Amino acid sequence: ASVQSTCRDAAGVAGNIFAFGLFLSPTPTFRRIIRNESTEQFSGSPYIYALLNCLITAWYGLPIISDHNLMVTTVNSIGALFQLVYLAIFINYADRSKKLKMLGLVFMVFVLFGIISFGSLSMSDFGVRHLTVGFISCASLISMFASPLFIINLVIRTRSVEFMPFYLSLSTFLMSISFLLYGVFNGDPFVYVPNGIGTILGTIQLLLFAYYRKPSQEDTTRPLII
Repeated sequence: ASVQSTCRDAAGVAGNIFAFGLFLSPTPTFRRIIRNESTEQFSGSPYIYALLNCLITAWYGLPIISDHNLMVTTVNSIGALFQLVYLAIFINYADRSKKLKMLGLVFMVFVLFGIISFGSLSMSDFGVRHLTVGFISCASLISMFASPLFIINLVIRTRSVEFMPFYLSLSTFLMSISFLLYGVFNGDPFVYVPNGIGTILGTIQLLLFAYYRKPSQEDTTRPLII
């Protein structure tokens, strides 16, 4: 059991480290927004959704909801802070209509999170509380991991990895596999199922990256003297 808990904690620490790559990935977008003092055609929706996902999953990791999942809470708490910073920058530089819409969505995120957290606390049975929040968290994570499907489809259709940043795909894969192992060592399907799906999608992205990058290296395989 002690070896199992050591392996679980090691996987959790690795997942927390790899998550930083994921959380820092929008930095170039926000550098551009600050530089141009405009949100241009960028959408704030991914950050709204990521904030809600981080809040719900951080709540699930707390000891009052589930056992031995504090690493899930730490990584998602940090994630929520990153999303709040990104949203603050986005709202600051957005035009008036977009600004009001984004503020409304942030408010709705906190209202929804409040309903989930207070609702779960009103459940006196730990098992029921664990299952309820677990299913909500799992559904939220799976739908978040489903978003790369659009990118995968785009890469296959355009036969180009231009819109799929390598480090983002790598970070997603490494974080997913870390929390897949964390969930397995903890015997928690609400952690290992969504992260298992994330690992599969991350693997597909990396394979596509390797496959569609080959044509650009064709020049190097040509003989120098014909």
